[in-house]
Amino acid sequence: MTRYTYSAIDKVGEASEGVIKATSLGEARQALLDAELFPVKLEEKRGALQFELTKEKVKKKELMQFTRQLAVFVKAGIPLTDALVIIGDETTDLALQRTIIKMVDDLRNGGTLSGAASKYPEAFPEYYIGILGSAELTGRLDETLENLAGYLERELDTQSKVISALSYPGVVMSLALVTVAILAGYVLPQFKPLFEELGAELPLATRLLLGVADLFTVLWYIPGSIIGLLVAWNVYLFKTDSGKRLKDRLVLKIPVLKGIIEYAILERFCRILAAMVKAGVPLPEALQTTTAATGNTVFRERLEIAQAEMLEGAGFAQPLARTELFPGAAKQMFKVGEETGTLDQQLVVASLYFDRELEARIKKFTTMFEPLMIVFVGVVVGFVAVALVQAMYGVLNGVKD
Repeated sequence: MTRYTYSAIDKVGEASEGVIKATSLGEARQALLDAELFPVKLEEKRGALQFELTKEKVKKKELMQFTRQLAVFVKAGIPLTDALVIIGDETTDLALQRTIIKMVDDLRNGGTLSGAASKYPEAFPEYYIGILGSAELTGRLDETLENLAGYLERELDTQSKVISALSYPGVVMSLALVTVAILAGYVLPQFKPLFEELGAELPLATRLLLGVADLFTVLWYIPGSIIGLLVAWNVYLFKTDSGKRLKDRLVLKIPVLKGIIEYAILERFCRILAAMVKAGVPLPEALQTTTAATGNTVFRERLEIAQAEMLEGAGFAQPLARTELFPGAAKQMFKVGEETGTLDQQLVVASLYFDRELEARIKKFTTMFEPLMIVFVGVVVGFVAVALVQAMYGVLNGVKD
């Protein structure tokens, strides 16, 4: 059970504080109400070490569900604080629950929803906060929240497609290498003393496999060093600014994968920008936020140049066209949207275009790599099998002689 600290008022108006144990926030609140205590503040009691060391990020899926629930409550006319309390009681994600509790306190102290959300960047992306702020000004909070939930759902779907496409070859190759490592590092060395004792002349395939086995046993420090270098290389690529720039440039030069990554970035760019423009966020601010949310540094640097040109009065479509990041169809959509005042609609159309193209490229990628992976695994496993069978024949012939 979890411990919760509370500040409450009893039925005669006297303040009360304490700690209560419950399996969830909702159960703790109900227990206080049953005891005729009306909670003013209720939050999980965390250990000092845990509080200092952890600042959990809210998962995008949880944020999507939260946004959709909040849209329903706002549309039904339920006050924001009550809606947040209900959602906080029902959610099972502790990081989101803690964030909601703090947001309720901010709202009760006179804050706005966007202002409260802006204090928790681990839960709410910058574009999300910008869209909320504009929705509060226009009075279309329920509609905007519903649109945001739909956007997050589509982003999760796109992210899932890309991860699935990119992870498939890696998983297959990893399984093949693990199979070879087990056979060469553990199974085959069991037969090595027998081969040496019988003095049988081993075929080339078996000698090669035994050489691999020596790498995992006698010369273990060689693969160990390689693994260490790979770990250090990954840390450099993912944890340092120069490494991230190098990684972002390299991934855009890999055949086939390049198209998938490019279209995933462009789809996200158009979708975020469309959501912000539709919510009434000023275009310069929307573009700045969308550019900052772009994960690839190559794209971000070029978009920042386009953003600077727009602020100088160069319009919208032309600076983006000069980045050479967008295909001709998207450039035309941007131009039409700018000239007719339907930029938000054209951005939505562009995002759908990129989404369809992304699906086609992922399908092409998996269709091309499936037979290659099957052949690769077949060659690896076949080589190991041939090496073992030839070794056994060599031993039998040595025994006969």
